Amino acid sequence: MHDTFETKGTGDLGLAIDDLARAFEVYKESNDEALAEIKSRGATDAVTADKLSRLDRALDELSLKARRPHLGGVGAQASHTDLAHKSAFDTYVRRGETADLAAIEAKALSVGIGADGGFLVPSQTEQTVNRALKDISPIRAIASVRQVSGSVFKKPFSLTGPGTGWVGETAARPETTSPTLAELSFPTMELYAMPAATPSLLDDAAVDIDEWIADEVRIAFAEQEGTAFTTGNGVNKPKGFLDYTKVANASWTWGNIGFIATGVAGAFPAVNPTDRLIDLAYAVRSAYRANAHFVMNRATQAAIRKFKDADGNYIWQPAARPGEASMLLGHPVAESEDMPSIATDSYSIAFGDFRRGYLVVDRVGIRVLRDPYSSKPYVLFYTTKRVGGGVQDFNAIKLLKFGV
Repeated sequence: MHDTFETKGTGDLGLAIDDLARAFEVYKESNDEALAEIKSRGATDAVTADKLSRLDRALDELSLKARRPHLGGVGAQASHTDLAHKSAFDTYVRRGETADLAAIEAKALSVGIGADGGFLVPSQTEQTVNRALKDISPIRAIASVRQVSGSVFKKPFSLTGPGTGWVGETAARPETTSPTLAELSFPTMELYAMPAATPSLLDDAAVDIDEWIADEVRIAFAEQEGTAFTTGNGVNKPKGFLDYTKVANASWTWGNIGFIATGVAGAFPAVNPTDRLIDLAYAVRSAYRANAHFVMNRATQAAIRKFKDADGNYIWQPAARPGEASMLLGHPVAESEDMPSIATDSYSIAFGDFRRGYLVVDRVGIRVLRDPYSSKPYVLFYTTKRVGGGVQDFNAIKLLKFGV
């Protein structure tokens, strides 16, 4: 185990905090060793004493580095509470010790042990997971995301809009009618993952435990979220935009998702198939088209990539640079494997402004419950977050139905 730590003068603030947390863990182990020597022999071994002295100096340097303001901005100084939380969480995950973590959460006026057990991860770890989810989950990446502290987010909206009109300069002003308001409710549901670790991994001081947990759960969370945001039925999970009642766009009303039909069961028309994509795009009002995306799976993309315009040019434009989206009719394409493949009466393509149309609700806090008993010799970490979702503007999203 390493007992020295570098203290570079130009290091990243987050790395400085990580170094300090790891150094403190090594210091505690060395101090425990010294106490054991005093108890058994009445004195501390010279080697152990020298090791503790060097660790004391390293901790002082790392503490100064972690407290040093970052030159790039205001408020970058790490708080003592965050550092203490990170260190206590590291101890809990590695050894199962809960006292320090429970005390920190009690001081923060939060409940140390939740209904399902577990402790809140440090805020940096939660932010890392949420950033990764946005990068991986296709719908989250294009939707609106709101963080809440409660279990349900409620959003009022107007069914009729405010009364408006024109009036002459000297004419009497008619009384405007009050708008009819209704309420959309977005409950948050529990999403869980259960990564497993070996005792040797937990004993390895070089392993960043926060980073390990974030890496283990982010893909599992993203896959479950992507499915729920697309096809979820709203029972113990978010309600996906494909689960709402779908009606022909000509008879669309609020609360439903409008669709355009291809006119052919399970296929595009044999002649001018691109026209149906144009019809879909223009089924959405102009205010929503500027930031609109096409959403489909890769099989549907493969079919569309073969389409050409009247001049023989492909209507699909591949991404110009890595990380950018491909374009279709001037709009970016979001690839979601949870969208159905083309089949009879399938709704395989969605189009619209998902940032205005779909809302993802994250409840603040990710919890971890350590379980060393259920699957010995492995240690399980029951990790949970609460997330909800649903359509917030039914004008913003339209579907293409492969049928009549």
